[in-house]
Amino acid sequence: MSQCMEIDGSVLEGGGQILRNSISLSAILGIPVRVMNIRAGRSKPGLAAQHLKGIQLVAEMCRAKLKGASIGSTDIEFIPGKLRGGHYV
Repeated sequence: MSQCMEIDGSVLEGGGQILRNSISLSAILGIPVRVMNIRAGRSKPGLAAQHLKGIQLVAEMCRAKLKGASIGSTDIEFIPGKLRGGHYV
């Protein structure tokens, strides 16, 4: 397994986009990531329901191990497995 890449979620706009990009690229490239300070600059920091569902969907698509993912979490770890085809709606 590759070494876990650490991503600071408070960088730049500090919203959900860095989270979506990090998780998507992790799944595609097979590189584990830890995202910290998720949405730190927002009035309600941490994962909101829509962020959590998106991460769970990508985790299902690649059989990832997901640690710390719950509503309000500011720190998660995503360890991707092998991507699999299918219909995800």
